[in-house]
Amino acid sequence: MLEATEPGDRKFLFLLGSARQGGNTETLARRAAAGLPADVQQQWLRLSDLALPAFEDRRHDGEGIYPDPVDEARVLLDATLAATDLVIASPLYWYSVSASTKLYLDHWSGWMRVAGLDFKPRMGGKTMWAISALATDDQSVADPLLGTLRNSADYMAMRWGGSLLGYANSPGQILTDAEALEKAGSFFGLAERLADRPLQHS
Repeated sequence: MLEATEPGDRKFLFLLGSARQGGNTETLARRAAAGLPADVQQQWLRLSDLALPAFEDRRHDGEGIYPDPVDEARVLLDATLAATDLVIASPLYWYSVSASTKLYLDHWSGWMRVAGLDFKPRMGGKTMWAISALATDDQSVADPLLGTLRNSADYMAMRWGGSLLGYANSPGQILTDAEALEKAGSFFGLAERLADRPLQHS
């Protein structure tokens, strides 16, 4: 069992994966963030504003070592490692995460192979959360999105914080989903107790 983390020591990194600003997923994420204690740090990054290069698979080229990330990739890497909690706020695009979110996750493969970075061990014990707006009230269609994130968290020995899903088929419609908004208010309420939960591996 990992040591408990005081609320003031937690830093939530919100990664916005929408293809447009101010979308329903972002609105839901900001509603959830408003419920965090005041002493919990927050950092917000919009993935579409960070021009990550296309991911190159170099695992079988020579020793498979990747260079140190630079520019926007370095910004994302440093923010990821500094956070105790990663909140992936991605709309459901074709039943999975958005392209910018998938590209960010693809770069994890390279970061794991940067000499001396120890990316995977340093990710262990962090908590991943998922927030998404769906164009249907059938939340089972989000299973592939949640599977991507939960399996990624499990592979990195991260905790799974949970998912917050809401219905919104047009701009601003998330504000009419009373159930999702109510859940958002207490979504991170488990954050303090997660520090005492042993890691679960599938």
